[in-house]
Amino acid sequence: MSIQAQNTAASHAVMAALRFSVKTGVKPRTLTAAMTGGKPERLGQYESREVSIRDARPFAADLSLDVQGFELRRQDSAVRDFYDEAELRRVYYPEVLDLVREATGASRALVFDHTIRTESGEGAAGGAGRVPVRQAHNDYTEISGPQRVRDLVDDPAEAERLAEGRFAVINVWRPIRGPLLRAPLAVADARSVAEGDLQAADLVYPDRVGEIYELAYGSQHGWYYVPAMTADEALLIKSYDSARDGRARFTPHSAFDDPTMPEDAPPRESIEVRVLAFFEE
Repeated sequence: MSIQAQNTAASHAVMAALRFSVKTGVKPRTLTAAMTGGKPERLGQYESREVSIRDARPFAADLSLDVQGFELRRQDSAVRDFYDEAELRRVYYPEVLDLVREATGASRALVFDHTIRTESGEGAAGGAGRVPVRQAHNDYTEISGPQRVRDLVDDPAEAERLAEGRFAVINVWRPIRGPLLRAPLAVADARSVAEGDLQAADLVYPDRVGEIYELAYGSQHGWYYVPAMTADEALLIKSYDSARDGRARFTPHSAFDDPTMPEDAPPRESIEVRVLAFFEE
């Protein structure tokens, strides 16, 4: 049973449109901004569906990466300028590693990339960003999760050892400025997503082809968001888990347009950091 079924009276919800993949038998492809020189271009068939997206704040303490696939954490950051690449690596990466190790109990963790997203592709401070992704998706698949380990660990033997053990990919998502009202993030309860709802799609870069899952619509999906997130809040999302013991493995998510948002809400500025978390004996 999803937390939606367990907490029907616990919080309010908004009705909003999400974009879903339509299965046609042909693998979808996304040409990334690096390929197009502008906005990403999706090649596939898609549909917009109105869904109920429930406020997760009233039961945030009950959320778990291993159960629902996401959880809300509070963490102050010492970063003064999120558009300063050097400061991010020097200050924010260690903060994120501490957060992920505390949340997961991982014996080892590795930050491997970050993305800043703004609605214009430029931040209020003038720094570069990417637009929010308004497409229900999960960052990694059965193939691309283990491949990320092999790509990032220099020693092939060590990479194989780590890929054969338990590991997870965690996305740490937070506002750069808050409260975040425009283009918040909707996250699906991993338990409500059937394996058949996930469709592998190519992510095409100039030098490589990655793979993500796009999500087909399912009436059983439980969708949640955290309204008005502040800059000291982080949403942890599990994008992959190699364990097959019943815990959450994939957690689809998407930006959406909140119909209750004030017209003068400031543009979204957010940062997501992806982390490999290893669980060694």
